[in-house]
Amino acid sequence: MEDNYQKAYKEVIEILKFVPKESVNKIPQTMLDTFKAKMDKNYNFKVDINKNFEEQELLEETKAILANIFRNYWATDYQREQILAKEQQDRKKDEEEKRIKYNTDVFKNKKMTITNKQKEKLNIEKQSNKNYSNNLLVTVKKQNIFHRLLGFIKGFLNIR
Repeated sequence: MEDNYQKAYKEVIEILKFVPKESVNKIPQTMLDTFKAKMDKNYNFKVDINKNFEEQELLEETKAILANIFRNYWATDYQREQILAKEQQDRKKDEEEKRIKYNTDVFKNKKMTITNKQKEKLNIEKQSNKNYSNNLLVTVKKQNIFHRLLGFIKGFLNIR
């Protein structure tokens, strides 16, 4: 995976040239200096003034940086609250999907109950993933203290 942040800093600096000065002044100077110091000076990016902002071909990292700048420095209090609420809702949704997909309740000492909606999601995932394994539980073999001690000593001495 390529690190695009240096290119994204260059894109942000170029875009900020078209933003009103009073808005740019709301961004901390240290942040702007960091963007300028860490940007890829060899990367050639120009804003196409014939296109809308949404039509510009920007890196995902650039969009994320600009979104954070908007949220932290340009948004009204109401907008900031709405953005933070949406981000929190998205995180909860992602965590719930991960919990269902990876069955993180496996280590709890109780039976898991699945709602019909969760069953439907799992069935859809099973159908789309041919390598899906129905074996969600792992059996753990307990060893007595003697075998654990012997295994520790063998591991310590690198004996197999």
